[in-house]
Parts: sequence; C-alpha cells; structure tokens
Amino acid sequence: MVITQEIEEVLKNIYDPELGIDLITLGLIYDTDFNESAQTLVIKMTFTTPLCPYGPQIVGEIKTAFRKLGLEDVKVDVVFDPPWEPSLEVRAMLGV
Repeated sequence: MVITQEIEEVLKNIYDPELGIDLITLGLIYDTDFNESAQTLVIKMTFTTPLCPYGPQIVGEIKTAFRKLGLEDVKVDVVFDPPWEPSLEVRAMLGV
C-alpha cells in the first residue's frame, strides 16, 4: 500500500535521462493527487520541452516505480501550461 509521504520520495528517484537531475528538483511535477481509499494516483507534470524525446520513457518509469509498490492505477497527465521554467537552483546546476 502506497502512502502519501512516499510519493515524493519515489519521484525523487526518477531522473531526466538527458540532464541527470530528478523530476522533483527539476520542478517537472506540478501536482499529485493520491486517493488512499481507492489506491489511485494522478500525477500532473510537464517536460523540459514539449518535444522531449524521453517523455514516454519518463512516464513509463513513473508508472513502473509505483507498480513496484503495489499501486496499479497510476495516471500521468502531461501538460505544457504553464511551461517549464527552471529555478535558479536548477539553472546553476546546469551552468546556465
């Protein structure tokens, strides 16, 4: 059974393959909605660019990570509004 506190930890262990930085630090996760009684999870996220070639891979990794915890009903909504803006911390990590 997945509990709410585990969600962020799971997402901190999934990395953007191009940048090598986790999804939480990058700010790609906009919202998570976990229904504990129904054991469903909806993740609202974005990619660094709408044409991200690794988008399907990232979504697959998210679903696989939660399935390993026994959560089968995981929906990932990819949105581009608002567009991704790297934080100052991320900009510094990327040398931009």
